[in-house]
Amino acid sequence: MRCVINVDVVVIGAGVAGLSAAASISQSAEVLVLERESQSGYHSSGRSAAYFAPAYGNQVVQLLTRLSAEDYLHPASYFDDQLLAPRASLFVARADQGKAVERMQAAQPRLEKLDHDAMRRRVSPLTTHCEHGLFDAEGGDLNVHAILQGYRRQLRQKGADLRVDAEVIAVTSLGQGWEVACANGLTVRATKVVNAAGAWADAIGQLAGLSPLGLIPKRRTACLVQPQADWNVDEWPMVINIDEEVYFKSEAGQLMVSPADETDSVPCDAQPEVIDVAIAIDRYQQIIDHPDAVPTHTWAGLRTFAPDRTFVVGPDPRLAGFYWLAGQGGYGVQSAPAMARLAAQMVLDQPIDRAVQPIVQRVRPNRLIKGDS
Repeated sequence: MRCVINVDVVVIGAGVAGLSAAASISQSAEVLVLERESQSGYHSSGRSAAYFAPAYGNQVVQLLTRLSAEDYLHPASYFDDQLLAPRASLFVARADQGKAVERMQAAQPRLEKLDHDAMRRRVSPLTTHCEHGLFDAEGGDLNVHAILQGYRRQLRQKGADLRVDAEVIAVTSLGQGWEVACANGLTVRATKVVNAAGAWADAIGQLAGLSPLGLIPKRRTACLVQPQADWNVDEWPMVINIDEEVYFKSEAGQLMVSPADETDSVPCDAQPEVIDVAIAIDRYQQIIDHPDAVPTHTWAGLRTFAPDRTFVVGPDPRLAGFYWLAGQGGYGVQSAPAMARLAAQMVLDQPIDRAVQPIVQRVRPNRLIKGDS
C-alpha cells in the first residue's frame, strides 16, 4: 500500500553520518530518515574500528575530529552512556620506515618519539622489528552503539522519524522540492534531500539524474585474536603501523586486528576474504610476538572514499535542494558531531561556524564535478 509523507528534509542513510546530521537538522526542520537495512548503522558504522584518533587522516579529518572531541567527552543528555573511553595510540615503525616517523612528527610535533625499550614498557610482547615509535596520549575507544542510539533518541525527542527496510528506488526532482520512493511503497515528499547513503551514495545521486562523483567503496577486513593469558591488553594503546599496514587494539578482552586493506568493491554486505585475514595475522605477528595467534571471529565492512580522500559535504550545484554527506572513508564516527553541524548549517542555510570555514571549500562536492569548481 502506498503511503505518502511530507517533511522539510529527507535524509537517505541511517549510519552515524545520516543519523547525526538528521539530529542536527531536526532542531530547526521536520526530518525523516530512510534506511535500506533493518537497522541503523548496519554497514560501515557498525563495523568500524570504533576509535577516536586525533592523529589520523588529512587536515580536514583532523580538524573535524578535534571539533568533535567535546561532544564525545561531555555528551548531551540524550546519550545515556559514556561515549569515549580514553586509550592512547602507538605508531610503530621498522628500521626502513624511519622517514615516515620523521614526517609524521614534523606534521604533529605533540607526538612523543619512543625507542624500542620505551615502546615495550607499554606493549610488552613487541617484536624487535619495531625500532621506532610515536606515542599519542590523546584518543580513545568510541561506544558506537551508544552514539547511534543517542542520535536516534534526539530524533524522537524532536518528533523526527526513522524508517528502516526502506530501500530508495527513485529520487525525483519536482522543481520545487523532491519525491523519494521506496521499495516498500513509502513515498516521501521533501523540500531537500540529504544523500548520506555511504557506499550507495553515488547510486542515489544517479537515481536523481546526477553523474557520479567517483566515490569508491573499499572493503576493510578485521578479526579477533585471543591474547595470551598474561597480557593485560586492556591497558595497551591502540597500535598502528606508521604506514597503516596493520592496526590492533583491545576489544572485549581480545585483540581486534585489521590489515588496513582497501580493496575496491561494489556496494554490498561486505564479507571477509580468507587471504585478507591471513595477511592481518601475518602483519600482526611482525609486531607482536604471538606465534600461535588464531582468529576467533572475522568480519569486513566498506569504507567509501572520494577520489581525493576528503569528505564530501554540501549542496550539489547541479540540482537545487540535493545535498551530499558522503566519502567519510573510515573517519565518519570520530568526526560525526562536527560534520553533522556543518551539514546542518549548509542544509538550513545557516552561517557556517568560524572554526570550520577554512575547510568548507575542500569538502564541497563542486570539486568532484567536471567543469565545476
